[in-house]
Amino acid sequence: MSATKKILVVVTNVGEYEKAGMRTGLWLGELTHFWDYAERAGFSMDIASPSGGTIPIDPESLAHDVLAELGTERRYRDRRFMNLLDDTVRVADVEVEDYDAIYLTGGHGVMFDFPRSDDLESLVARFHESGRVVSAVCHGPCGLLNVTLSNGEPLVRDRDVTGFSWPEEEAADREDAVPYSLQDELKRLGAHYSVADRPFETHVVEDDRLITGQNPGSARAVAEAVVRRLQPA
Repeated sequence: MSATKKILVVVTNVGEYEKAGMRTGLWLGELTHFWDYAERAGFSMDIASPSGGTIPIDPESLAHDVLAELGTERRYRDRRFMNLLDDTVRVADVEVEDYDAIYLTGGHGVMFDFPRSDDLESLVARFHESGRVVSAVCHGPCGLLNVTLSNGEPLVRDRDVTGFSWPEEEAADREDAVPYSLQDELKRLGAHYSVADRPFETHVVEDDRLITGQNPGSARAVAEAVVRRLQPA
């Protein structure tokens, strides 16, 4: 596999919880924190989504204290950057060979469209089986739940992973709105799920070319791990 110095970032198209009717979408910092670090490391990125087109942003990720974290507000004020979310490519139209890695962002919207996208599941499997890095943060590992490899096994079976925890769902007052527990689904598939000592604490798990982060505050650390994997010392 020849290096491309490019990473594919996948985001949700879903802007509302199905049961509760509250607004959701991409958690903006999970995009910007990863993007800023990877870009400084010399990587360029493209943004894709299951359906393509315009991307909704979780309004809670635009709160002043959240925007203040790691330069997210600077990106939010950058109209050229934000315009990248106006016309994303469909994952079905992505060529795996154009990228070194894939990164699945979170926001609660991914709980609905990521596991239902056959195109995304196929894309992630092809990234993994062609020797590329597969990474995800927070609710992004929902996009790994239905990924089956060519040997018929789930991608996450017997792999070390993390993702948004049930205590964090409860703390965010979302336990009645989300359709399932991500950590329980990962365990059901045979993954070795781990969690930080405290909710919302940075936590990243690396299992060879599979890299996962627990929560929004772990997005930059996921980027650091991906870059290390792609640029070994």
